Amino acid sequence: MANYFLRRILLMFPTFLGSTILVFTILQLAPGGPLEQTILQLQMGGMTGGGEGGVSSTDMMGGSVLPESALKELKRFYGFDKPIYQRYFIWLGIWPREIKHRDFTIPPEQAEVEKRVGKKDGKIWRVDVRVEHGGSLVVFEKDGSQSPVWKASVEGSKQDGTREAVIFQHEFSGILTGNLGRSYTYMRPVTEVMRPRFKVSLFFGLTGMFLSYLICIPLGIRKALNHGSVFDFGSSVVIFIAYSIPGWALGGVLLVLFGGGSFWDVFPLGGFRSPVEIWETLTWYEKIIDQVHHMILPIIAWSIASFATMTVLMKNSLLENLSQDYIRTAFAKGLREKRVVWLHAMRNSVIPIASSIGHIIGVVIAGSYFIERVFNIDGF
Repeated sequence: MANYFLRRILLMFPTFLGSTILVFTILQLAPGGPLEQTILQLQMGGMTGGGEGGVSSTDMMGGSVLPESALKELKRFYGFDKPIYQRYFIWLGIWPREIKHRDFTIPPEQAEVEKRVGKKDGKIWRVDVRVEHGGSLVVFEKDGSQSPVWKASVEGSKQDGTREAVIFQHEFSGILTGNLGRSYTYMRPVTEVMRPRFKVSLFFGLTGMFLSYLICIPLGIRKALNHGSVFDFGSSVVIFIAYSIPGWALGGVLLVLFGGGSFWDVFPLGGFRSPVEIWETLTWYEKIIDQVHHMILPIIAWSIASFATMTVLMKNSLLENLSQDYIRTAFAKGLREKRVVWLHAMRNSVIPIASSIGHIIGVVIAGSYFIERVFNIDGF
């Protein structure tokens, strides 16, 4: 048993490595990333600028309309100036990420330059960059000590000997550190953007999971105990029809039917709850009613697809255990059917249900993007 657990634990490392490499590769190769979008926006801005500054479609077809220096800066900003293996380690959080870049030049034969890098304690923060033997750069604070946060490196040199350099800071940020960096869209820390959305997705996910277990386990048990009956056949037809309908499509139909469109005005058109100005005026009881009122349709759309899988899994597991020898032995000893089913058969039948929780938790955390978009819920 100890060897088994040891093998399973050791298997975590190659599994993690393989899965993260696969995800990282897909992210790198997928078109339409932030770098491509920024380049396209700058190109379109140049085309609509008009006059001499405008860019013709011929220029667009002939190649990049952006200066090489601008492309270089964009690649550095988004991290594409590094080798792919280094970008992978940065993405994991085990290789330092370069942030707060400041470009500067070092004139020929000059061994030290002063550089303004920002503000510190309300005052202008200046540092000295010195050229060491061998051409490397070292950053010193004004008190003469080597800077613990700022680093510098030479990027290239001009024909007249002027060196092009960059000063930057290091930061460990990645999926293993919990620091996911800053969002290029919202210009805020990613965790700060995710925090309120995560609570919304988690609320719907946990509620939908709880209702799925609450409905599917008793339904699967009844189908197993009435195997082959009209109820078994009819319920199978219903749950498999529900399984074949995408949750987002069902959500759209529910909104049309019950959201005050062409039919009944029973539920709100969307949102996690009423607007803040209304929510703050409600009593605690009215807040519960309002929350339930907003969540009924999204929960139905979210959990309807899981009914078939969980119900059939519960039914088949119970049927398999009811056919085992130990169950026949229990009946032969004269035990009542309820005791045999609920005490002996159920104990082993719920194991497959319990083992599926890991998959369901992943779905709960990830949420359902399309359903949240249909109901205008600000989740993941």
